[in-house]
Formats: sequence, structure tokens, C-alpha cells
Amino acid sequence: MTTLAIGGLLLFIMLLLLSGGVWIAMTLAICGWIGQAFFTSTQPGKNLFSAFWESNASWELAALPLFVWMGEILFRTKLSEEMFEGLRPWLNRIPGRLMHTTVLGCGIFGSVSGSSAATCATISKVALPELMKRGYDEKIALGSLATAGTLGILIPPSITMVVYAVAADASIIRIFLAGFLPGFLLMALFSGYIIWWSLRHPDKVPAADPPSTFLEKIKQSGNLIPCGALIVFVCWVLIAGYATATECAAYGVAGSLALALWSRSLTWENFWEGLMGTTRTSCMIMFILAGAAFLTKTMAFTGIPRELADWVNSMQLSPMALIAVLTGVYLILGTALDGISMIVLTSAVVLPMIQKAGFDLIWFGIFIVLLVEIAEVTPPVGFNLFVLQNMTGKDSNTIAKAAIPFFLCLVVCIVLITVFPQIVTYLPDVVMGAEK
Repeated sequence: MTTLAIGGLLLFIMLLLLSGGVWIAMTLAICGWIGQAFFTSTQPGKNLFSAFWESNASWELAALPLFVWMGEILFRTKLSEEMFEGLRPWLNRIPGRLMHTTVLGCGIFGSVSGSSAATCATISKVALPELMKRGYDEKIALGSLATAGTLGILIPPSITMVVYAVAADASIIRIFLAGFLPGFLLMALFSGYIIWWSLRHPDKVPAADPPSTFLEKIKQSGNLIPCGALIVFVCWVLIAGYATATECAAYGVAGSLALALWSRSLTWENFWEGLMGTTRTSCMIMFILAGAAFLTKTMAFTGIPRELADWVNSMQLSPMALIAVLTGVYLILGTALDGISMIVLTSAVVLPMIQKAGFDLIWFGIFIVLLVEIAEVTPPVGFNLFVLQNMTGKDSNTIAKAAIPFFLCLVVCIVLITVFPQIVTYLPDVVMGAEK
């Protein structure tokens, strides 16, 4: 059996197991086991244990449960409600109103967490109950959260960007700077769709509040100060270099606990509920990560990613055709691999092809990150879909359908940075100077 045929068989088994209701993490692990046991000479049991340990024994991953806990604290105290009350008068006249908080929240929090899963889980925990309570459309809320959650890996700092910079031997700072403008562009596209949808369906958006004077808006904005100060502090200590992302997450938890105590909304009951909610969500995410890591090992042993890359290289395509084909290849890989694995397993073959075609490696890094974002919301292994499925009880296919319009916004963003590469390269060239 050819390598690509093995990949097709594993994908079919994965879809069969998922449709049968098997746990996501177990499905990934079972597919990895089948691939190694029947199509390689390696020992699947040994690799299973090492994959589970390596995927979770990570200092950087320690930030994930801490950020999830921060979101649980904000959700279970009145701090999240106060934040929405502070935003309400400013978004009152914009079509979609508070629906834009999903995009704004994911953009701001994504710059702190650097993780798609942490961003999606935290903002969903805070924003979704508030939006549902106020009568906003659940489908649009789920779709925007699934896709805007991916901003965690596009707006720096981002672990995925660091992995690419190391693989491409490129400047990490330039990669970070290159992510800002595409990140803001993507946020604008998401909000633009929400505005367009709200104008088309005014009956599905809660009625606007009575107009407020500027002084009333300023007074209401006082509700933003606690959460706003916490977010600014966490961002500042990270950008200033005083703390790592994991340490920032710890500061965020400590700050949210202090604010909850100060507002007298923290009780032993909601503290314990938040801790248990964090444990459930974090274990779910880490279990899926472990299953994905084992499947990634299977992909590496079978050589499927390299086979695809070699096949593309043998076609001798024009630069634009190369980008088009690579887009398809990475989307296929994204149905079975996480973003970091996609980069690591293909960089040795793909990066020389990109350089030979005359593309800037910094630009290609952002291009790959956007493709990874698409993979996060693409069935059957769309990680953000799984996160929302476990948090809301909705089927992942239902969430995927809700995310389709925002998925298309991601596609539009990729087209725009391909046609206008200056969107990516302008900021690094201005700040650090164009490379000679």
C-alpha cells in the first residue's frame, strides 16, 4: 500500500470512529496505533507512552490551565458581567453590538496567551453565557468564537511562530512584528461580517439601548477598569520582558482572584466550582493534545507529510501555482495534525521550494500560521471545534457549520496577504529595517 493510501485509510477510520461517538482523544490515539502497528516496524506501545508524556510535560503548556482558570474566575464572579456593561454603551450603535466582544476579547487575550485553545476556552467561558443571557444569536456567537479563538496563534507572542522561526532560521522578532497587521486585518474581517449579518437579520439582534450621553458612557466605562487593568498589566509584563507567558498566566490568575475579592463576589463555592471547571477543561484539552501527538508520531513514521511535500516539489510549479497547491496540502494535513507538527514535518522540503520560488520566508511564516488557523476549525480534527463542543455540548459539526462564514474570512485574509504581501512585511521592515 502506498504512503498516501495509508493516509487515506487512517482518515477514513478517524471519520468512522468520530461518527460512532468515540472520544476525540481516543479516536486520535486509535488511528495512531493502527498506523504504527500495521504500516511501520516501530513499537506503538513505547511511542504511545512517550507521546503522551512529551505532549503534556511542557513548561509552556502550564500556561493553558492557568489562563483557563483566569477565565473561570471572571465568569463565575460578576467581573465578566461588569466588563460587558462597560462595553455596552460604546458598541450600542454598531450593528451587532455586543457580538463584537467575541472578536475583541479573542484579539486582546490572544496577544497574552499565545494559544488558540486557551483563547477559545477562556473567552467562550466569559462571553458566551453573557451573550446568550442578552438574547444574541447562538449560531453567530459559536462561529465567531471558534474562528476568533485562532487569533491566539496569529497575534504575537505565539508558540507556533517561534517553531516556524527556528525551522526557517528566521528572526523571531521579525515574525512577531509581521503578525500584527494580518491579525488586525482578520479582526476587521470578522467584525465586518458580524456587521453585515446584523444588517441582514435585524430581528436576531437585541434592540439597541436608549442613546447615552458621552458623560454617561464614560461613567459606565468605569466597569471596564478592573478587567481592563488586569489585561493591560498581563500584556505589559510580557511585552516588557519581565515574565514568560506561563508567568503571565499566573499573574492573571492572582490578579483575577484579587479583583474578585475586592468586588466581594468571590465565595468558597464559586472558587471551588471554578477550580473544578478548570480541571475538567484542561484535562480535556491535554488529553486531546496527547492523542494528537501520538498520531503525529505515526505521520512521521509513515512519511505521509514528506511524501506530500515531495510530490508537490516534483510538479515544478510556477510561484503562484506552488502557493495554491501548498495551501491544499496544508489543509489536508490540518485534518489530522496540529499546527506545530505540520511545520516541523514539512519544513525541510517546503522551505527550500519557497526560497527557490522567490517568496520571503517571513511572509511565508504568516501564510502558514493562517493555514494553521484554518486547520483549527476544519473537521475532523479542528481543535477549536473540540474545545467548544466540550464546553457547550454542541456537536462539532454544528459548530463547524456556524463557523463557515468566518472560515471564509480567513480565506479572504490569505488571499489579501498573497496579493498584497506588504501587509505582512511592512511593519518588520519599518521597525527593523529591510533586510539587504
